Amino acid sequence: MTAKIKDIGIDVSPPAAECSDANCPFHGSLPVRGQVIEGMVVSVKMDRTAVVERKYLRYQKKYERYEKRTSKYSVHAPACFGLKAGDHVKIMECRPISKTVSFVIVEKR
Repeated sequence: MTAKIKDIGIDVSPPAAECSDANCPFHGSLPVRGQVIEGMVVSVKMDRTAVVERKYLRYQKKYERYEKRTSKYSVHAPACFGLKAGDHVKIMECRPISKTVSFVIVEKR
């Protein structure tokens, strides 16, 4: 028996596994909105939280060149994704879940 997977409003593939997490956008009641960011999971040592790193380029007008930058986000990691360090994921903004967590994982690539 499969649980009903909620449509979150963007074109992503839902997770294959089920979970009973209230803060899962597919199986719980957490609404998602705003930014969609792609990155790589760096750490999954916290309870139901992962650290995702995003690499991007920023233009320096004075030198007419680009510099490499990275940002790290603390994101909520529902159990249905089964994440490990090195996975490429898509995260999306949500309401604040804790002091540092305002994003949730919506797709594992």
